[in-house]
Amino acid sequence: MGSRNILLIAGGGLLLALIAAFLLNRPIKAQPPAFQPAANPYAQAIYANGVIESDQASGENVNIMPEVSGPVVALYAHEGDRVRAGQPLLAIDDSVQRATTEQQGLQARAAQATLDELKAEPRRETLAVALAQLDQAQANLKTLADQRDKLQRSATLDPRSVSRESLDAAIDSAKAGETAVAVAQRQLDLTRAGAWTFDIQNQQAQQAALAHAYDAGKALLGKYVVKAPTDGVVLAINAAKGGYVSPQGAYDSYTEMNLPAVVMGPGSGALAVRCYVDEILLSRLPANAIKAQMIIRGSDVHIPLQFVRIQPYVTPKIELSDQRQERVDLRVLPVVFRFQTDPKIKLYPGQLVDVYISEH
Repeated sequence: MGSRNILLIAGGGLLLALIAAFLLNRPIKAQPPAFQPAANPYAQAIYANGVIESDQASGENVNIMPEVSGPVVALYAHEGDRVRAGQPLLAIDDSVQRATTEQQGLQARAAQATLDELKAEPRRETLAVALAQLDQAQANLKTLADQRDKLQRSATLDPRSVSRESLDAAIDSAKAGETAVAVAQRQLDLTRAGAWTFDIQNQQAQQAALAHAYDAGKALLGKYVVKAPTDGVVLAINAAKGGYVSPQGAYDSYTEMNLPAVVMGPGSGALAVRCYVDEILLSRLPANAIKAQMIIRGSDVHIPLQFVRIQPYVTPKIELSDQRQERVDLRVLPVVFRFQTDPKIKLYPGQLVDVYISEH
């Protein structure tokens, strides 16, 4: 390769480097923000993250967890439905519990039948058998007594007419007959007395235990239909037909967490916002007459808030993400406000908002 070619290649490389440097150093026009950040409406205010929730007298939304486990076989409500207290929301497969409850019912009825049998004693047929046995024993005794008396009279007239062994055997047979009559009489008295008191009491206890087990089984069977605990609106149903639910809720494959099977809210015309104030800013919170405004993210909508309560318990800041990623123990104080909904503004429980709390 000649010197001229080398110079041409070097010159081309230098030109490309100059062009690249020019292009890379050109000022880039800043892109406009996706939305305007929230502006402080007060002269001095405390900023806090907030989340919209149902307006409850205490607590947050109504999180419904089934009391039993199993696959969901039916859904009776949909998200957004208004429901009444006691209205079914979903049903869980109850085939095993239903069979168990039926068995408990049969056992309770069998125990009751046995108790009724004991209380109804003596049975007429059993009493008739005891009377017949007594009559038979008395008839046998008469026969044996007659045989004994005959031999005794014969021995009195002529001692040689009857052997001593025959006479003793007749006397012993008559005594055995008397004993048999006494036994038959006692058996008749026992039959007439009916069931023993302690047998009745024992059977009553067994019947009561089985009846309580049957009642408990029926009560547990009723838990397989999850019902609305109060009037309100169904905010979320995290269970699907065929999915598995348990007292820990329903597993969500997206978050890899257990969520409430059903989430309900009161369905009133008001919502609440729960904001979390950094513990460092707690000294700046007003003592009373707390004023605040909520700014909807992505808009310039400002909504005045009505102070409801302070949850007097400082907790680690994990409410919004359910994770603890800070290297320091950052803690926050929940403060709850209420606001009236506007049909023109679309707001939903669980939505994140910006809250400014006036310091004066």
